[in-house]
Amino acid sequence: MNKQRVASLWFVGTLLFALLSMLVPLPGVLQPFKPYWPALFLLYWSLESNDRVSLGLAFIIGLFADLLDGVVLGEQALRLCAIVFIALRFRSRLRFFPMWQLTLAVLALLLNDRVLLLIVRTFAGEPLPPASWWISPFVGAALWPFLFLLMDDLRMRLRIQ
Repeated sequence: MNKQRVASLWFVGTLLFALLSMLVPLPGVLQPFKPYWPALFLLYWSLESNDRVSLGLAFIIGLFADLLDGVVLGEQALRLCAIVFIALRFRSRLRFFPMWQLTLAVLALLLNDRVLLLIVRTFAGEPLPPASWWISPFVGAALWPFLFLLMDDLRMRLRIQ
């Protein structure tokens, strides 16, 4: 198998893994601690791959996530497009941040995602979520260094550019 095919399979495989890991059921007590996996994986690929991630891809992944999760169609597509847009816009700066600053930037992006989700759900007529709803971005930011280093190591072992 040539390098380009391995790279494509690795890219698509990680995004499918992100969508499927979003579906893992957790007990009600642990549900607020569930990170937004598609956002984390798209953030990684936005920072590490210049030409693979676009707003169109984020929109398509978001639509699939909407269909799999059973939420309002376009909700996660909007959220992922906003995250990817900001990540691509500031990619040249974010790539050279030390890990602790990059983690804080990811936290800011995930908090921005929660605010956007709150706005969408408020317009949909849902009540305000409990305070524990805000835990997920902090869990995602705490997992970010480990996810980033794991994905980077696997990418280097597969010699994917």
